[in-house]
Amino acid sequence: MTENSQAQPAANPELPTQYAPAEVEGKLYERWVERGYFEADEKSGKPPYTIVIPPPNVTGSLHLGHAFEHTIIDALTRRKRMQGYETLWQPGMDHAGIATQNVVERELAKEGKSRHDLGRTDFVERVWQWKEESGGQISGQMRRLGDGVAWSRERFTMDEGLSAAVQTIFKRLFDDGLIYRAERIINWCPRCLTAISDIEVEYQDDNGELVSIKYGDGDETLVVATTRAETMLGDTAVAVHPDDARYTHLVGRRIKLPLTDRTIPVVADEHVDPEFGTGAVKVTPAHDPNDFEIGRRHDLPNITVMDERAVITVPGPFQGLDRFEARSTIVAALRAEGRIVAEKRPYVHSVGHCSRCKTTVEPRLSLQWWVKVGPLAKAAGDAVRDGRVTIHPKEMESRYFAWIDNLNDWNISRQLWWGHRIPVWHGPNGETVAVGPNDEPPTGEGWSQDTDVLDTWFSSGLWPFSTLGWPEQTPSLEKFYPNSVLVTGYDILFFWVARMMMFGLYAMDGTPPFHTIALHGMVRDQFGKKMSKSFGNAVDPLEWMDKYGSDAVRFTLARGANPGVDVPIGEDWVQGSRNFANKIWNATRFAMMNGATVEGPLPDAAQMSATDRWILSRLNETVAQVDALYEDYQFAKLSDALFHFAWDEVFDWYVELSKTTFFAGGEQAKVSGRVLGEVLDVTLRLLHPIVPFVTETLWTTLTGKESVVVADWPADSGFRDQAAEREIEHLQQVVTEVRRFRADQGLQPGQKVPGRLDLSATPLAAHETAIRQLLRLQEEGDAFQATATLPVAGATVALDLSGTIDVPAERKRLTKDRDAAEKEKQQATAKLGNEAFLAKAPDNVVDKIRGRLAKAEADIERLTAQLAALPED
Repeated sequence: MTENSQAQPAANPELPTQYAPAEVEGKLYERWVERGYFEADEKSGKPPYTIVIPPPNVTGSLHLGHAFEHTIIDALTRRKRMQGYETLWQPGMDHAGIATQNVVERELAKEGKSRHDLGRTDFVERVWQWKEESGGQISGQMRRLGDGVAWSRERFTMDEGLSAAVQTIFKRLFDDGLIYRAERIINWCPRCLTAISDIEVEYQDDNGELVSIKYGDGDETLVVATTRAETMLGDTAVAVHPDDARYTHLVGRRIKLPLTDRTIPVVADEHVDPEFGTGAVKVTPAHDPNDFEIGRRHDLPNITVMDERAVITVPGPFQGLDRFEARSTIVAALRAEGRIVAEKRPYVHSVGHCSRCKTTVEPRLSLQWWVKVGPLAKAAGDAVRDGRVTIHPKEMESRYFAWIDNLNDWNISRQLWWGHRIPVWHGPNGETVAVGPNDEPPTGEGWSQDTDVLDTWFSSGLWPFSTLGWPEQTPSLEKFYPNSVLVTGYDILFFWVARMMMFGLYAMDGTPPFHTIALHGMVRDQFGKKMSKSFGNAVDPLEWMDKYGSDAVRFTLARGANPGVDVPIGEDWVQGSRNFANKIWNATRFAMMNGATVEGPLPDAAQMSATDRWILSRLNETVAQVDALYEDYQFAKLSDALFHFAWDEVFDWYVELSKTTFFAGGEQAKVSGRVLGEVLDVTLRLLHPIVPFVTETLWTTLTGKESVVVADWPADSGFRDQAAEREIEHLQQVVTEVRRFRADQGLQPGQKVPGRLDLSATPLAAHETAIRQLLRLQEEGDAFQATATLPVAGATVALDLSGTIDVPAERKRLTKDRDAAEKEKQQATAKLGNEAFLAKAPDNVVDKIRGRLAKAEADIERLTAQLAALPED
């Protein structure tokens, strides 16, 4: 149905004929910010509603994942603001230690310099300079999207207040024995030259090699297999299972380590799987986490064979070689000595890579700072188990527990210069002193601050309360902690969410940082593939916003947002959302030109037509449905419900059904105009959290009020009229079936044909004029011939198609299509009747053929009916 099916009055001067997002969005957003709509007042008596932004990296720019997440959060906060909550969406950025340092180091490299040329102090100053000049472009992009954040409260993880929070919690954890320093195997990035945590390692299948090497000689021979031959230079034992009879005679003896002048012991350890490979494994405690534990159990020495750049340091022929060069050189040397028993190339196996630079990670023994997570992780698990924190969707709980219940101690030190420097001073006699923000560090000869910085996730783990002024007991902290909900991707459940849970419960006396964790999926392309520049399918959301408007991008993302499920998105879907925004604009504009108003109270139901009562009943049902879906974080479903209510029921049915009333004028037109005004008012408010710009323009024009941002959220009035709903559903059935017949006969939607309408057996007599208009039925006239008669839902519609279609050609076409359907039916029936075929064919193939049979049968029935309805030749 279209708004232009009848002549219209002159255009409303307050609304342009077309919606131009680029001319509207920026001005509206700045107006919202200037009026302080997004700011939060801790002194208000309103109930609080708090959400923190997952702080984007200062190096970042807005990508579709950000746009998706921000759309969800913005919709939640806009709705709560309209519901009367004191709403705080806390903005800010993360200093992103490794990523930011890498960016600035690359800039220095263009000048032929390294950070060491500048020194620590000048390098950090250079990073701050870069941050002020180039960092944080994402803030401007957030404004483009319409993010309703409290900009006056914007924070940065290295600003003065948050730095004080970091120092405070470090000292408390240190004093409580929950932070310690120890040598452990860590994940080392030879490119970034720092330790990285387990969750910053990305595993992928790489093509490598598996070589089997003969250790020892004569009766004292064992064969071990490895993918990292270069680490054999650091072997300090060979391990076998205590119950493996093949090697009992060797346990406790020493064997020759090839290519060295050392001998190493054979030890028995329960860790070894006697069924895997030869049942013997080489033990390199300084370069493998499992070997490190074996080494601790058997008091083995730790021999480090590589430096921080993964270059071999062991004196001899391999010294100075990169690890990968050393690998092939060592294998060649072993082969020359006849010690290679077997080689397998390529050998596909899972290899860890640095998530930031993609370099292969090297396990390395290193002195690092650690958080003892046992008691913290237990508290974080208990908070979900006892219901203080709800994870949504619930099926994600198992992933959370699998991680939090098996968490290893957290390596929090990084060998970087950009970040929160560890607040520990080391003394000349081995003293270690942790210093809080108000403490004076020790001075004197031999005292120095630890050179490492903290893992970025250490400071972002404090985000829900450090941004509110903690450790000071501020009014903001009292008002807005704990957060109402955390909206974030399931992919950082372990990176960020677990850290916030542990720190929040510890710092805030057992109060969790948020009541609900609402997890969403990742944005993928329209084929379900991960978006990546390397795949050539990455999308800059700003380009789509420029082309289609921010509302279109937001609505597309919201309409794909099923909890915890990845979101496919394609440009044609954004085009569809742009069309929806245009539909809202054009239909509202038409309605306002034809008497839609919000002036005065709603008329009594007795004054309304069945069409009026139907749309109000459907409106209230939609309000209730949308509210329930918001509370369940079902954005895809609520967006779909709003789309179909607005487009289908309001614009395509109610507006069209009311046109005859509006153009007739009189009291009934005034009643329907007030009803239509009410429906538009509520519908625009329901849509506003997801498509804020177009709804703001239309709502303020319709109502004359200040802004929909601060309007009341619609409430279900309780009005329902089941009789009116049944009546209009009956009408819709009649219209839909006749339209389908018209389309099958090849008639254009706007093509008028003579028709006779008999509604005597239905309750639709009052709608005859509207039905005729919707079906494009002309009056019968003297020459009327009923060439097709359709009994539909109790009504009878007779059409005169003479002169509108070529009957012989149409009969020929329909007969040909029916014959093809008959043939398809025969083929499918034959296959499904073949027992041998059914026994061998996969279930999906059989199901596909059953579907073909069902479609063929439906086509035959439809085509037969169309042939029967054709007039005689």
